[in-house]
Amino acid sequence: MKSASDANFKHSYQTHLKHLKLKGLRPKTIDAYARAIRRIGAYFDYRIDNLSEAQLTDYFSDLLDSRSWSVVKHDLYGLKFYYTHVL
Repeated sequence: MKSASDANFKHSYQTHLKHLKLKGLRPKTIDAYARAIRRIGAYFDYRIDNLSEAQLTDYFSDLLDSRSWSVVKHDLYGLKFYYTHVL
């Protein structure tokens, strides 16, 4: 059975995708931002609506240890878009 956080994340993720498309972003940007939200969601057990500065600092620090700076930037921009347009 899915938890409430999974269902909430799925709904918010779909809303995020709609906003990305409505903003007229390029397909590769949409893919990168969507992938960022999925990756962040998985990292935080799909509870990303109220992340603290410390949690985000830890996430991006861990991400930088395993990914390129470009991936870190896309995740940051994707999360910023999510917080601005979905929440």
